[in-house]
Amino acid sequence: MSAFQITTQGYERLKVEIDNLKSVERPRIIKQIADAREHGDLKENAEYHTAKDRQGFIEAQIGDLEDKFLRAEVIDISKLSGDQIKFGATVKLENLDSGKEVTYKIVSEFEANIDDGLISSMSPVARALINKEIGDEVEIKTPGGVINYEILEIKFV
Repeated sequence: MSAFQITTQGYERLKVEIDNLKSVERPRIIKQIADAREHGDLKENAEYHTAKDRQGFIEAQIGDLEDKFLRAEVIDISKLSGDQIKFGATVKLENLDSGKEVTYKIVSEFEANIDDGLISSMSPVARALINKEIGDEVEIKTPGGVINYEILEIKFV
């Protein structure tokens, strides 16, 4: 598997999530399985089967996140600069049709949260913006249709 870029904050959050799954969730589910076993016949013990399913889910999550952790290329955005949009950039855009301004920060898929203005570097919006500069007009094809933006500002914070 190839490396993927992640911000310093995202990398720290990834470590915390892995630690939580290993030190809190895993022991909790092991205890639930042990408690459910005490109820007798495992064939018809819904608590046991639910706990085992949850254990499988948690172990899969741990495996997935550890894989990401090992492949992560940590990018310290505070050390970035430039006139072109790249991973880690915070970009202010104006919708040329509505005049509405939006601000997005380009981050990893793990960190993306549109409600916080964090978009995945793999999203159609981010891919259209990469390598563009202030003043450029960008046509972005989204599931909702084509949107035309002008790039107003690029920051690395």
